[in-house]
Amino acid sequence: MEEERKEQEEVKEEEQQEQKSKNKNEEWFEKVNNTEDVTEKMDSKDVEENKAMGVLAYIGILVLIPLLAAPKSKFARYHSNQGLILLIIEVLCSAIFTPLGFIPYVGIVFSIIGGLVGLVCLVLLILGIVNAAQGKAKALPLIGKFNILKWDVEDTESETKEESNSSEDKKEEE
Repeated sequence: MEEERKEQEEVKEEEQQEQKSKNKNEEWFEKVNNTEDVTEKMDSKDVEENKAMGVLAYIGILVLIPLLAAPKSKFARYHSNQGLILLIIEVLCSAIFTPLGFIPYVGIVFSIIGGLVGLVCLVLLILGIVNAAQGKAKALPLIGKFNILKWDVEDTESETKEESNSSEDKKEEE
């Protein structure tokens, strides 16, 4: 009986340790994934119509499709911006770490680093695709704060207001 009690206590301790590690992992993930979400600032119709474009933006060179097919969509441009940054990082890392991987002895270190960077890019790619498919305009961890393309909601809204004001002024003049 005493042995059974000890086994039960050990099982309980292991479960508690597993729960603690899960909580730590969840806390870390939440901390890393706690990025800016600008979905509320975007037009819901635009988001619904361009989810597929948002997904395509993360698949390598297919980032060009949303840029050409939906150039006025804020949602598609937002995800195209992140997809383009991710593509540039992937290409640069491949160009840098692949040749360095052929150096005798130290090449294995560069190969491992390149593989880890590729794995991080894969995780970011999956996060981006999931966000786009769910209709979220949420910045990716690590790269979400960088902008290459002009997609900013406030800038495009002010431009739209200026255009509508100028068209109203023209109508009033006539």
